Amino acid sequence: MTFAIKCCTLHKKVMMNLPNLTCSFTGHRSAKLPWKYNENDPRCRELKQRLFDTVEAVWSAGYERFICGMAEGCDMYFCEAVIDLRQEHHGITLEAAVPFEGQADKWPKAQRERYQQLICECDSVVLIQKDFSPGCMMKRNRYMVDNSQLLIACYDGRSGGTLNTLRYALGKDIQILHLPIEL
Repeated sequence: MTFAIKCCTLHKKVMMNLPNLTCSFTGHRSAKLPWKYNENDPRCRELKQRLFDTVEAVWSAGYERFICGMAEGCDMYFCEAVIDLRQEHHGITLEAAVPFEGQADKWPKAQRERYQQLICECDSVVLIQKDFSPGCMMKRNRYMVDNSQLLIACYDGRSGGTLNTLRYALGKDIQILHLPIEL
């Protein structure tokens, strides 16, 4: 399936007139990435750099609030990029949108520890629902889109939650910045 990007140009002049500009993120989990969990892979390092550069450009365009869904993989890369940017610029806020209590409970120990550290770095945490249910991840994704004017997407063209979130964002008419992941 071909995915057309709605808009990928930011203009600071236009954006500065809008209050509380918020950017959220969608992207693949580690298992769907070509390098899986190997973050030392050059492709992963390159994606992380593109993601940081994109977050910085978004901030430069007037976005100061960022929402992350806190899944392992690309969500964590995004969260870390925002945290790194926040060390350089004041006024940036980061919200964790957690789909259910215990989201990371079954993850490997190192990923659980990373998750907890990132949660602690967030300015706020929104718990979408208490218990897991089959639709809780999409509920979280809809919450993020509904509370944003811009969505950054690390996407490779395959079906799944990221594509569903992109479709939802298109239906809500918010801007999308696509960072392609080559298979």
